Amino acid sequence: MVCSISTTTEMPDNFTIPIVVKACAGLLELEMGRTIHGFVKKSEKKIGSDMFVGSALIELYSKCGEMGDALRVFQEFCEPDVVLWTSMVTGYQQNGNAEEALSFFSKMVLKHGVVPDPVTLVSALTACVQLGFLLTGKSVHGFVIRMGFNTGLSLVNSLLNMYAKTGSVDNARKLFGLMDEKDIISWSSMIGCYTQNGKTTEALGLFNEMVEKRVEFNSVTVVSALQACAVACNISEGRRIHELARRKAFEIEKSVSTALIDMYVKCSCLEEAVYLFKRTPQKDVVLWSVLISGYAQNGLPNESLQLFSRMLLNGCRPDAVTMVKVLMACSKLGVLQQALCLHAYLISSGFDDKVYVGAALIDLYSKSGSLDNSVKVFEGMNKRDIVVWSAMIAGYGIHGLGQEAIGVFNRLTESSAVKPNNITFLSVLSACSHTGLVDEGIEIFNRMVRDFHIEPTLEHYSIMVDLLGRTGKLDEAMHLIDQMAVPSGPHVWGALLGACRIHNNIKMGEIAAKNLLRLDPEHAGYYLLLSNMYGEDGKWENMLKVRVAVKEKDLQRMPGQSTII
Repeated sequence: MVCSISTTTEMPDNFTIPIVVKACAGLLELEMGRTIHGFVKKSEKKIGSDMFVGSALIELYSKCGEMGDALRVFQEFCEPDVVLWTSMVTGYQQNGNAEEALSFFSKMVLKHGVVPDPVTLVSALTACVQLGFLLTGKSVHGFVIRMGFNTGLSLVNSLLNMYAKTGSVDNARKLFGLMDEKDIISWSSMIGCYTQNGKTTEALGLFNEMVEKRVEFNSVTVVSALQACAVACNISEGRRIHELARRKAFEIEKSVSTALIDMYVKCSCLEEAVYLFKRTPQKDVVLWSVLISGYAQNGLPNESLQLFSRMLLNGCRPDAVTMVKVLMACSKLGVLQQALCLHAYLISSGFDDKVYVGAALIDLYSKSGSLDNSVKVFEGMNKRDIVVWSAMIAGYGIHGLGQEAIGVFNRLTESSAVKPNNITFLSVLSACSHTGLVDEGIEIFNRMVRDFHIEPTLEHYSIMVDLLGRTGKLDEAMHLIDQMAVPSGPHVWGALLGACRIHNNIKMGEIAAKNLLRLDPEHAGYYLLLSNMYGEDGKWENMLKVRVAVKEKDLQRMPGQSTII
């Protein structure tokens, strides 16, 4: 039997071409797409002037990362419609060029008067999230309301996500409350919003409301709720959510098992974390990294490094984030030989050019007693962010080199590329405190407020009180406490009490102790410090009263520990 294949001279038209081009886009077949584009240009039927064809071509080039070609297609149309504009906005947004996406969106609405559709608005809102542009996002929200699009669930969810990711909790809460219809994305976004912004009680409360109302939740919701438990160290709620996840068979999903292990390590329940880790069949680099970090956070750096060795033996290649966690674990040991080995591994693996890895390496060498290596790493970096600068300043401070720390700080402030943050000032002020550089410390503290408009935190005030107290300027220290813009905490009064003991100022020491015992009445160390002050001053009766109070309250002082490596 012979089969014959008939041929036809019929050419593809403007209905066929978009379908084929979209297929190329889905398969990322750029060269085939270019061939079809060439055919379109040569077509006598002027298929290229069809906006559906243009939209498909823009989508092809966008998905293949060729935004220059996408722009050239767009510019061939004298009066592009909303679909073409949307294709360009979405293309720029999906290729990581959020600024250009918003620029196109602005031209579309303000210059050309094209009314965007919900798809355009979702892409614009996603670009706002990528850039952290809350005000622009609010403007888009206003446009949504004016155009009457605020009833579409997908668009409203995008608005909710925008407010959540830009830290505008109140706006997100208000929008969520006004929603007539909510789906799993709405609930998950709001729970995630609370979690990401430190409002763990609200996050867990909303999750419990979901459960009570029998709203179906998914693994994304569970992950957000577990992250809230981890931040709040709420192990009882974490175990309850774990049980719910187990019943829904979410426990075996990588994202959920990773969140569970992270929750358990942050709640200091290492046995349960290790048990889950062993039960997870396919361990990716994120899962290994969570437990490596967990061991270090729970004071077990040796176990952290042993787990890293097991990870390598199991054939799992670490990423740069994992290496930072390994370096942080090693810094708790302070073993120089181990630091040198890890540095060699970083170089051979190509991680040494990462800025955040460099910062962790500087910190590791500083804490391992090799400041020279810290300086070599610092000076050898082509690019330095504020974390790198702060790590180098802290390194000099750890080694008691206050002037050198100030020198690096001055180099930083003379640079226009990077500005110091509150951590930078903590590092340099701490260096001044440890080396008794009072005048320099006061000037830097004043510059922080005056020149960089950074509001001092309790940690900044605590260091300044310590700096003034160490050098006997107790009246200035007390004056600073009286002038604080935030309520004084235990660390501030503790720094003053320690200084009062050094300089034998019983009267001011009693004031500091009174405030400390009001803020932290269960801390035995403060009682004993006051008792020792009375003893050194020969006030035996007062000393006895303090010791009786410690005994009556059954307070225990944490014993010291020594480690030999």
